[in-house]
Amino acid sequence: MNKVFSGIAVAALLLASAFPTVSARADDLEKIKAAGELKISMSGQYPPFNFVNDQNEVVGFDADIGKAIAERIGVKGAIITTAWDGIIAGLLANKYDTVVGSMTITPERQKVVDFVGPYYHAGRAVFVNQDSKVQNLDELKGKTLGVTLGETHEKWARAQGGWDVRTYKGLPELLLELKASRVDAIVVDNIPVMVAVKETGEKVRKLDTPNIEGGSVAIGIAIRKDNPELKAAMQKALDGIMADGTYEKISKQWVGSDIR
Repeated sequence: MNKVFSGIAVAALLLASAFPTVSARADDLEKIKAAGELKISMSGQYPPFNFVNDQNEVVGFDADIGKAIAERIGVKGAIITTAWDGIIAGLLANKYDTVVGSMTITPERQKVVDFVGPYYHAGRAVFVNQDSKVQNLDELKGKTLGVTLGETHEKWARAQGGWDVRTYKGLPELLLELKASRVDAIVVDNIPVMVAVKETGEKVRKLDTPNIEGGSVAIGIAIRKDNPELKAAMQKALDGIMADGTYEKISKQWVGSDIR
C-alpha cells in the first residue's frame, strides 16, 4: 500500500497544479437530495476496498461505506468507477458527487477538494507470531525482521538498525517465513495482513507501535470545495454509522477488523 500511496501523492501534486483554484459554487446537498442519489466514485480495482465481483457488481468496504452514508442522508448510493489518475478531475468536473475510494488525505489534495472523515487509517505495522513473547520494538533488538525487497519498509527497517533484516518477494512469503519462525517479525502494510488473517486464519499479532514512522495514514472521502452543508451532512452520517455498529460490521466483513 505504500507503493500505492506514493503514486497517489505524485498524482495529487499534478492535480494540485492542474487545478490551482476552484470557483465558488452552490452547495451540492440540495441538488443531491433533489436527484435522490449520491453519485459515489471509486476505481473498482482496489480489493477488498472496492472491486468487481463475479456478478459484475462493484463491492467492498468503500462501496458499503458510501452506500451507508447515502442512506443516512436520505438518498440512494450510486457507484461509479473511473480511472484513479483522473478521479479528482472527474469530481471537479461534476461527473459524480464524491470519491469514496481509499484516498489518502494530503495537503496537496486539500488545496483542491474537501475531505469528510478520515473514515479509516492504514500504514506501516510490525507483526509477530501470535504466541511470540515479543511485546514491543525494543524487544526485537538483536532479532531477525522480514521485509519485502524494495519497499519503503525495508528502508525504514535498515535505518532503525539493531536487528538483522532479511528481504523477500512479498507478503505470502513473509507470512510463511514468520510462521516457520525463520524470522521473528515482519514489517508490512497493516491492511493486507488483516485481510490475510480474515481469509486464512493466520496466527499473527500486531505490535503496539503508536509512534512508528508511517504507522497511521488518514484516508478520507473527497467532495468538491464550497459545500459546507454537504460536508456536514456526510460527516454526521459517517459519525452515525461509526457509533451504531454499522461501520464495525462493514469493516469486519471486508477487512477482518475495525480499521477506523
